[in-house]
Amino acid sequence: MIIKISWLASLLLVFAECRYEPNWDSLDSRPNPAWYDEAKFGIFIHWGVFSVPSFGSEWFWNYWHSGSKSYVDFVKSNYRPGWTYADFAKDFTAEFYNATQWTELFKDAGAKYIVLVTKHHEGFCNWPTNVSFNWNSKAVGPNRDLVGELANAIRKNSDIHFGIYHSLFEWFNPIYLGDKARKFQTQEFVNGKTMPELYELVNNYKPDIIWSDGDGGVTYKYWKSEEFIAWLFNDSPVKDTVLTNDRWGSGTMCKHGSFLTCADRYVPGKPLKKKWENAMTIDKHSWGYRREAKLEDLLNMEDIIQLFVKTISLGGNMLMNVGPTHDGRIAPIYEERLRDFGQWMKVNQEGIYGSKIWTSQNDSLTSDVWYTKKNDAVYAFVLKWPNNNQLALGSVIGRQGMTIEMIGYGSLSWKSASRGVIVDMNIPAVKLPCRWAWVLKIKYPRRKIMKMTVIN
Repeated sequence: MIIKISWLASLLLVFAECRYEPNWDSLDSRPNPAWYDEAKFGIFIHWGVFSVPSFGSEWFWNYWHSGSKSYVDFVKSNYRPGWTYADFAKDFTAEFYNATQWTELFKDAGAKYIVLVTKHHEGFCNWPTNVSFNWNSKAVGPNRDLVGELANAIRKNSDIHFGIYHSLFEWFNPIYLGDKARKFQTQEFVNGKTMPELYELVNNYKPDIIWSDGDGGVTYKYWKSEEFIAWLFNDSPVKDTVLTNDRWGSGTMCKHGSFLTCADRYVPGKPLKKKWENAMTIDKHSWGYRREAKLEDLLNMEDIIQLFVKTISLGGNMLMNVGPTHDGRIAPIYEERLRDFGQWMKVNQEGIYGSKIWTSQNDSLTSDVWYTKKNDAVYAFVLKWPNNNQLALGSVIGRQGMTIEMIGYGSLSWKSASRGVIVDMNIPAVKLPCRWAWVLKIKYPRRKIMKMTVIN
């Protein structure tokens, strides 16, 4: 009986120790759920009322309100006198929005998680929230639960993890502006708007990522971020699978959270001690859809794959953004980018999903080669075809029995050099497995373990 009680007490102690306190030291001690590091690639979706004017960027309201000439002229030339930002909401129609089709596209792109904007700084909620009675997608515009439809489609039709983006502040919400006028000595907006929304989103849609943003330059103490994340990690319905980013109030970015983002389009240049994410856009100038975007404003496939390879080699994930149209379409140029990327991922996934940082991230001789490792193999991502079909790898030491193969093609011959090895890549173009960036799998022979016989 004493043994049983002691065992039970120990078990309870373990569970008690797994609870996290509402302070960053405790919250940052929580190990990340393994799925996130293994995923490597996700898709960001910026969608809201800003998708209606679809001009300039998702910061349309802010720039127009502040008197930016191009935005003022755009409204003056295209809308009636007295037009307000709220007038755009009725044209946020989403009639072509098909969450199942989006899910299939994201699967084909090779995404393992998605992050949907539930509310941007404009304050419009893409779900029928109880704390925004007339500025949400059920009350005006689509008359639909945009968040719920995608969450359901993702879970029903894929193994993709569903995540949400949520802005803490709202540019022009009078309650927020009231707290601001009182130098944030009151928390009426946090208590009545921000926190109720976050709890509602987690309880209703059970996201595996909470991607917070928009702190307004105000401390995390004002936003009650530590208290919310402690609940998220201890008692929420997603406590075992959820992660958060690092944008929870001034002083948290690039320091606290499950993973770091540090800045938009962030690539640190070297591995970090903490997991990080490169949130980036296909459109070089905007997260939201822009009707005036030109082809040269968009990243091409070489740009995207180069950025992705560098990101995963340095230990990061890449979250690639698309901005749907006001009527719920992902424009053909973005669809093409996603499908092309997915085709490349399908060929080379062996060296991507579940991979880790290798000793050398970037080759010491050929700068257009980056590395990952997985199990007992090293993967070299060759971004540019070598001159004379001979690839010099300075970071790879040749050993007897070592094999090199191109994924999707087959074995390649190699020879040792004064520095590293030379790989013969004399392959007919018609036999290449993909159009962009080729991946070499390098395997060293297993070391033999000598068995010793003891003689009596």
